[in-house]
Amino acid sequence: MKFVDEFRDMDVARQYFDQIARITTRPWTIMEICGGQTHAIVKNGIDQLLSNNITLLHGPGCPVCVTPVESIDKAIEIASRENVIFCSFGDMLRIPGTSKNLMIVKAEGGDIRVVYSPLDSLKIAKQNPDKEIVFFAIGFETTAPANALTVQRAKLQGLANFSMLTSMVLVPPAIETILASPGCTVDGFLAAGHVCTIMGYKEYENISKTYNVPIVVTGFEPLDILQGIHMTITQLEAGKGEVSNQYSRAVKREGNQTARNLMNEVFSIINRKWRGLGEIPESGLVLSDSFAEFDAEKRFDLKDVEVEESIECIGALILRGEKKPPDCPAFGTRCNPEQPLGATMVSTEGACAAYYQYRKHDSNVLKKPGE
Repeated sequence: MKFVDEFRDMDVARQYFDQIARITTRPWTIMEICGGQTHAIVKNGIDQLLSNNITLLHGPGCPVCVTPVESIDKAIEIASRENVIFCSFGDMLRIPGTSKNLMIVKAEGGDIRVVYSPLDSLKIAKQNPDKEIVFFAIGFETTAPANALTVQRAKLQGLANFSMLTSMVLVPPAIETILASPGCTVDGFLAAGHVCTIMGYKEYENISKTYNVPIVVTGFEPLDILQGIHMTITQLEAGKGEVSNQYSRAVKREGNQTARNLMNEVFSIINRKWRGLGEIPESGLVLSDSFAEFDAEKRFDLKDVEVEESIECIGALILRGEKKPPDCPAFGTRCNPEQPLGATMVSTEGACAAYYQYRKHDSNVLKKPGE
């Protein structure tokens, strides 16, 4: 395809593989913070074709995957009520809660509708004035502006039957949590290009300086990822820890100020629990006081509860970069996309889903050529 093929050129890719191998003199571990990057890496075999000195880890880059069990249970509680139309992106319907998922609630008679934009929920609210319409707002900074715009419009249009269940998270605090954790083995990060399109990358600069770790804002095509890895290794070999921008065709240092202003108007920052990572300070977004009337947790008087995550699923270890999907004894057998034990197998951006889709028949999935 025009404008895409140039980022998938095999000859250029070979040159990058050769250059990366040539400049790498010792083992390095790099974590990508984006499920889209994970899928591109696994689909194209990038991790298998790199120098044996380079290990790629898949971090908490899937917004569906890091949504905690508590949020799923709250969604299930709301969606199970009479007179409620619960709107959600499709991936969320099969994420396991404590005892069931939203798909089961739908099968039991709950009015759950898959939408492609939060603004679709407003249309449903207008069409059903006698129903409570709730949108399940999950995601990173990438989706937050659209969620903010939806709430802003709901207020302007006086849609009193609309509310939002929020479980949105912010990426920089998660990166800092990983770096500060005992036994962290990550030497450098590939930051999510779409997040930085909104937020820019100024917030990463202090993290990079504090921990002396390279953070390279990276796109999603194979050559984007290879260039991002090359830029990261170049810094590591030189003993540097700086923020670099590989995705300059879409990302500016200051990000999208209009989108950021909208987010700041509608949301406030709070501590937020992440699936697999626990509570991370100042890592979540919640509706601000000015828009509290649209907060579904308050409207339905939901109580905070602590829920234990699945013992059998190792998704928490995968999200922290401590394990890879095939390390799980249930991978591809008791856990598969049709009967998932955890969120990382459900989402189209989940690491387990990527390995299942592209490598489930590869017995050497964790080995590189020559190992």
